[in-house]
Amino acid sequence: MSEERNPNRTQDSPSWGKLILRFFISAIVIGVAAFITPGFRIDGLWGVFLAALAISVINYLIERVFNFDASPFGRGIAGFVVAAIVIYVSQFFIAAMSVTLLGAIIGAIVIGIIDMVIPGKTI
Repeated sequence: MSEERNPNRTQDSPSWGKLILRFFISAIVIGVAAFITPGFRIDGLWGVFLAALAISVINYLIERVFNFDASPFGRGIAGFVVAAIVIYVSQFFIAAMSVTLLGAIIGAIVIGIIDMVIPGKTI
């Protein structure tokens, strides 16, 4: 669709393909973080996908409601704290996920480090 046909679409809006790719990258990052972080456990592949979905939805709601980037290093220490809280709260929506408070903090650090290495926004 060209800009002439759909004037409401902005240049910055991602396509469905980019959103799906970003979701899968987020799932991989969250799965790796859960694997190497003590106190952060996700059971099974579907659990990883559901955790990525829950974290993405909570992150999206925070960005829309508070106009705040909730990525681990998005807004300095405040972004890091919000990212840890998002990881911790997600366990209450996903049965296959369990996170301790320390695991959420370490997980936010791990996700932030991986996010700095992988180009594009992962969470």
